[in-house]
Amino acid sequence: MAEKDWRPFVYGGLASITAEFGTFPIDTAKTRLQVQGQTIDKKFADLKYRGMIDCFVKISREEGVKALYSGIWPAVLRQATYGTIKFGTYYNLKKVLTEHGFLVDAETGREYVWGNVACAVIAGAVSSAIANPTDVLKVRMQVHGKGTAHLGLVGCFQEIYAFEGVRGLWRGVGPTAQRAAVIAAVELPVYDFCKHQLMNAFGDQVANHFISSFIASLGSAIASTPIDVIRTRLMNQKRVAAVSTVPGVTPRKIYTSSLDCAVQTVRNEGFFALYKGFIPAWLRMGPWNIIFFITYEQMKKF
Repeated sequence: MAEKDWRPFVYGGLASITAEFGTFPIDTAKTRLQVQGQTIDKKFADLKYRGMIDCFVKISREEGVKALYSGIWPAVLRQATYGTIKFGTYYNLKKVLTEHGFLVDAETGREYVWGNVACAVIAGAVSSAIANPTDVLKVRMQVHGKGTAHLGLVGCFQEIYAFEGVRGLWRGVGPTAQRAAVIAAVELPVYDFCKHQLMNAFGDQVANHFISSFIASLGSAIASTPIDVIRTRLMNQKRVAAVSTVPGVTPRKIYTSSLDCAVQTVRNEGFFALYKGFIPAWLRMGPWNIIFFITYEQMKKF
C-alpha cells in the first residue's frame, strides 16, 4: 500500500496544470477586475472594464489574444508545486488519520467532517505559502499584460528580487494562505461529501465528478473572493522609493497589511468591492474543478 503514496502528489500536480491551461483567461479577467477602481492608487483608479466579457474583448483588442495568457508559466509552475503538495498532502493526511482511527466513525463507517476540513486547511495553507513567489509573478504579469512580454518569467523574477528583495516574492503570503485554507476547507470536503452522496445515483463515474465539482466551486467562490481581492491587491503593489507628500506620486506602500487593505477597500469603494471579479472567479472555479477532478479521478484508475 505504501508504494502508492506518491500517486496523489503526481496526479494532483498533473490535474492542476491541465485545469490551469483550460481556465487561465478567466483568471486573467478576474485579476484585472479585482485591481481596478482603487481610489487611493491613481494607476488603477479607473474602472476600465465593465465586466468579464468586456475585459476579454478589450484585452484581446488592445493587447492581443496572447495577453490573456500573460503569466501562464508562473501559473503552471505554481500548480506544479501548490497543486502537487496540496492534494498529495490532503489525501495522505486522510489516510494516516484513517489508519489511526481518527477520521472514520467506527459505528457508522462514515468520515468525520471536521477531519476532512482539518486535512484540507493544513494542506491548502502550507502548499500555498510555499508556492507564493509564483503567485506574485503570475499576478504581476496578468495585470501588466503585454507590458511584461519582453521580460518573461525569469525577467519578472529578477526585477522583483532586484527592487523588492526576497520579501517582495512573499508579498501577500498571509491572505494567500488564508484563501487557500478557506478554499480547501470548503472545496475538498464538499466535493468528497457530494461524491459520496451521489454514489448510489451515478456511481464512481464522470457524471458524479462533474456535479460534485460544480457544487464545490460555488461554495469556494463565495467564501474566498474577499480574501482573493485583498491578496491580489497586495501582490500587485510594488515597493517604490517615493515620498507620499509629492503630489501625484504613489507612496512607498499603499496598503500596510491585509486588514488595512480590507478597511481601505470597503471605506473607499464600498463593501461589494470585496466581491470584484466574483463572476469570473466562480466561472473559473467551476470548469477548473470539473477539469481537475475528472482528470484526477481518471488518473487514479491507472
